[in-house]
Amino acid sequence: MMTKRENQQIEMHLITIEDLVPMDHLLRKVNDIIDFSFIYNEVENMYCHNNGRPSIDPVVLIKFLLIGFLYGINSERRISEEIQVNMAYRWFLGLDIMDKVPDHSTISQNRHRRFNGSDLFRNIFQKIVSICIEKGLADGKLVFTDSTHVKANASRKTEYIKQTEEATNEYLKELDKYEETVRAQLESEGKIKPIRCRKRKEKTEIISRRESRTDPESGFYKRKGKAEGMHYLSHETVDSKNGIIIDVAATAGNVPDSQPYIKRIDYIEKNLGLKIQEACADSGYDTNLINQQLSERDINFYTPERTEQKRGTTEFQRKDFQYDEKDDRFICPGGKTLPLHRLNRTINTVTKEYRCPKAECKDCPFRSRCIGEKGSDKRIQVNIFEDIVKKNHEKDGTERHTRVLLLRQIWSEGSFAAQKSRHNLKFLYRRGLEAAEQQCLLSSTALNLKRMIKAMA
Repeated sequence: MMTKRENQQIEMHLITIEDLVPMDHLLRKVNDIIDFSFIYNEVENMYCHNNGRPSIDPVVLIKFLLIGFLYGINSERRISEEIQVNMAYRWFLGLDIMDKVPDHSTISQNRHRRFNGSDLFRNIFQKIVSICIEKGLADGKLVFTDSTHVKANASRKTEYIKQTEEATNEYLKELDKYEETVRAQLESEGKIKPIRCRKRKEKTEIISRRESRTDPESGFYKRKGKAEGMHYLSHETVDSKNGIIIDVAATAGNVPDSQPYIKRIDYIEKNLGLKIQEACADSGYDTNLINQQLSERDINFYTPERTEQKRGTTEFQRKDFQYDEKDDRFICPGGKTLPLHRLNRTINTVTKEYRCPKAECKDCPFRSRCIGEKGSDKRIQVNIFEDIVKKNHEKDGTERHTRVLLLRQIWSEGSFAAQKSRHNLKFLYRRGLEAAEQQCLLSSTALNLKRMIKAMA
């Protein structure tokens, strides 16, 4: 290297790029704990070995993108410019001082064309998670799941209302199975008639949905206290031991948090080999079906405390009725019985309906407090998953419950805050669900690398 002093004399230095990168630099630590050569096996089928122009090393391509997510550089053009002058970035990519930096357009075209439609970014994310598990940095004993909205690359001016078919999702299909099981049992016991009362419509319903012409795969997101518009959701599960993100899935912004939850829990146990013992999520996941399914998997479930809300306009509530477990019926304060009448299906739940005809309440002194002077038959709805939900919420307010919810704030919400401020998760650069998931995976991979280094220090 030649330098010029003020007196115009030229001085020569013998120096290598290795000398210019501090030994405690983040990228040195990343290179020490991860051998990126596994990427060659992942992309082997994406390259032609006997034809075409020489390609850029796929490891260099992935490291190029990782630099952007590790340092919050949200433009591939800017990453290329930074690598040009940053010796640590050059060293990480294996480039010498005089080597040409890969052009940003080349990186972009490879990501758009070569890697699209593949599981490359998920496999890279999962490989690093597997290393964390091998090193004991994640164990699955307690995990936290939450979602955060990521602004889609879509103009608000292109939004329109579209009449579309409402597809039956996996959540509702699972609910159908439980309904049929319970219905068959009650019919065999002679407790309800073998008919289908108020069964959910089998035909596809037409609904009005707000969509975007610039990114049709995004979804309209509108929640209290949050910015509305076209978004995607990044659903992430974080291990409590060191905050390692062990699973990421992207959906459109209008998908409920509860819909992909059980599928992702099963994915973690099957693909990572972790047996989840305890799980925690916010109230959006506290559905009857999720409580039931986690109980079947022997997973303790923690959510914020439920507040009991008064239903109806009359004074008497369900707590004022005595349940007779032997005969499966309720007894009202006036001594009348409410036997099981039918199994009632609504959109998102299944309940047992207990009923007493209003004719029997004609001379009851409690009539005005129970059904009102012009009331209809007295009905009590009992969710078929009620016992499991009550059991899970017996932990509410305990020391363990309080501790778990505090850890959820630290790891789940803390991870989202870090990713949005420093790891490119605030908005999307590209369009489409696949691009959204790739960005969410790379952002989580960058944060995992930093937490690995900290945990192993």
